[in-house]
Formats: sequence, C-alpha cells, structure tokens
Amino acid sequence: MANTLLIGAQWGDEGKGKVVDFLSQNADIVVRYQGGSNAGHTIEIGAERYVLHLVPSGILYPDKTCVIGNGLVIDPVGLVKEIKELNARGIMTAGRLHVSDRAHVVAPYHKAVDAASENKLAVGAKIGTTQRGIGPTYADKANRTGLRMGDLLDPALKTLLAGRLAQKNELLATLGAAPLEAAKVYAEIHEAALFLTPYITDTVKLLNDAYRAKKEILFEGAQGTMLDIDFGTYPFVTSSNPTSGGACVGTGLPPRSVERVLGVIKAYTTRVGEGPFPTELLDATGEGLRKRGREFGATTGRPRRCGWFDAVVGRYSAMVNGVDYWAITKLDVLDEMETIKVCVAYECDGKRHETVPASISILERCKPIYKEFPGWMSPTSQIKRYEDLPVKAKEYVKALCDITGVPLGVLSVSPQRESTFRIAI
Repeated sequence: MANTLLIGAQWGDEGKGKVVDFLSQNADIVVRYQGGSNAGHTIEIGAERYVLHLVPSGILYPDKTCVIGNGLVIDPVGLVKEIKELNARGIMTAGRLHVSDRAHVVAPYHKAVDAASENKLAVGAKIGTTQRGIGPTYADKANRTGLRMGDLLDPALKTLLAGRLAQKNELLATLGAAPLEAAKVYAEIHEAALFLTPYITDTVKLLNDAYRAKKEILFEGAQGTMLDIDFGTYPFVTSSNPTSGGACVGTGLPPRSVERVLGVIKAYTTRVGEGPFPTELLDATGEGLRKRGREFGATTGRPRRCGWFDAVVGRYSAMVNGVDYWAITKLDVLDEMETIKVCVAYECDGKRHETVPASISILERCKPIYKEFPGWMSPTSQIKRYEDLPVKAKEYVKALCDITGVPLGVLSVSPQRESTFRIAI
C-alpha cells in the first residue's frame, strides 16, 4: 500500500473511522494530523463498538504504531480517559501510541470560553460548535499564547497556566461567565500530564525516520472538506484544515510523502451544526435517512441533518484535495428508496453554479438541480462481494463516480468491518 491520505469529502461524519480501520491492516503507522476531541470516529468489529476522539483508528490493530500529530489540539484529560478506556477493553497503547510535543493543549479555560462565546451569540448567528474548546485553542495557537504538550513536562507548568488563566478569566467576565480557579485547573492538567508523560515525544522525527525507512504511513483526518477553515462554508466551519493540504503541516512530513489521496463520501449527505446545506431534506425522507443511517453525532449525540448526495460538493472536494479514489460508505441506507436524487448543480438568482460559491449568502439561496436514479429496493448490508450487489446499486455508485470525476476505490455497505470492498486500491 502506498502512503495514503484519507480525507472527509463532505461535512464530516462520512465514515472515515471505518475506512481507516479497513486500510490500517496494510499500514505500519497511522497518524492523525488535525482537529481535536470535537470529532469522533466510530468503528464496529463484531459485537464491539468503539468511538475514538483523539486516538487514531489504527490503534485497534495490536501491531500498528499510532501518532497524534502536531496539528491537533489535545484535551489532556480527555485523552487520558480515552487511553484508559481502550486499555480496559484490552487495547494496549503503551509503546504504540505517540503524542506530539508540539500539539497544542486544550485547557479547561478554552472550553469555558468556547461555551460562553457560543451561548452569547444570537439564534441564527451561532456556529454550532461542540463547545470542546477547539476554536479558542487554535486561536491561542495563532496568537502565540498557547501551551503545547511539551509544556506539560516543564517544571514551570503551574506558572505558565496561571498566567494564561488570568487572561482568560478577564475574558470570561466580559462574556458574563464565572471565573475558573487556578488551583483546580492546575491540578486537573498536572494529573493528566503525569499520566501522559511516557506518550509525549518528538513525533516529527519519529515520522520522518519511518518515512526514510520506507514504512507505510496512513494519514487520518477528522471532520470534512466543507468544514475546512479555508475551503469550507465559512464561518460555519472548524478551526483547522481537514483537507489534504493540512496533512503535512499537521505532521511535519514533506508533501512528497503523500502518494495517494482517498476521499470518503456517503452515498447521501449529512452535516452537523449550523450553516447552509443545499440538499437538506426537512421531511419524512430526511428523517428516514437519519433513522436508517443512525445519523447522530459520535461526539455530541446531536441529530445530523440529512439530504441527497451533493455532487457539487463532491467535485469541489475532489479538486481541492486531489482525490485519487472515492471510498463510498453507507450505500445500504438507500436500500428502501424507490427513487434516489443526486444534486448535479445549484441554481441561484437565475445563475447555474457548478462549484461551491465562496459567498455564504449565495450558498444559502442556492437551490439544488437534481438528477433522479431508480432505487434497487433490495437489502445490501449482508452482501460480502461487490459483484453481488444489485445492478441498480452498482449503476448508482458508477453514476456518483462519473458525475464527480473520481473512480471508486472502496465501497462499504454496513458498519461492520467485513462489509467493506476493496475495488481499485
């Protein structure tokens, strides 16, 4: 397997965790390069179900090395909890999981500021954050006032935290929120730091040594292209770059290290949070997709907004990420659909749009132009070979690839690990 970068090509929640798990069997190292605990990857293996927030999905294979890269923002308390839960379920992390000393720390005051800021916004202006402190932590990184995981090992940590907290308590006061106690914040962070000390290392050197040794590397992103801070539906986006360009910045590996980009898309579309969503279905059809697809956020439990497949988004994602192959997931959710629609373009004020407009006000007014396809009205979730899929199901998959201009590499028809077909990669 070539060094492969896996990206979400919609608004996140495309099923990346399952695809990473599927591809991890052929990788030596799995590295996550951006985001934080605002994302969750769900993986089902037999009767077991795992929800991972910070730890790369490859950890479920006992012989894989996993890296949390410098591009992430890490809640140390949450990471400790996640590691302990994995260890308790027999998934050993010691010696296999490495955390970048350059990744920034999500402190309790970041979460407090996130919640207070979001709650202060008027209805309609809210971003829809998970209130996990991700945005404020990335803001501190850009403002050069952040703490990094390596700072957790510094004897002066208590002093460093006190200085940051004093500033944040002033901000919380302006937002009408209660201040945080310095002693409590330090105790919480210090306890986590003691536990995480063996995991924190220079992952830039670790990854580059592995690359020079020709180890197979699998890059794992969180969220999706349409939540990218540069290319997504700004300002209804995350605070990092889930797109392929973020992989090298978030790991310290050179661009030439990425040999193949695999984009993950659902056979329909979902998004969580606020912001425009041209193909959203606010009817029984949308509710049916949500129910059959179990479309509830892995991190927050929030119901996902559901709609038909948006090929405008697909083409746009393929373009900005350089997608070589699609991994299409959740085809089985459409099994009961008599007719299936695909958005091939948008219309706004009499103008046709073939790509995603940058203007949020235009995108909010865009109406989808649909092409209809006949459904296959036959169950697919128990099928184990691509060749055995109903003819109309294969025709639908081919249409998605033709309309977006990207060939099929992987297809998934249920949450189970064994219900994934390797087509062309």
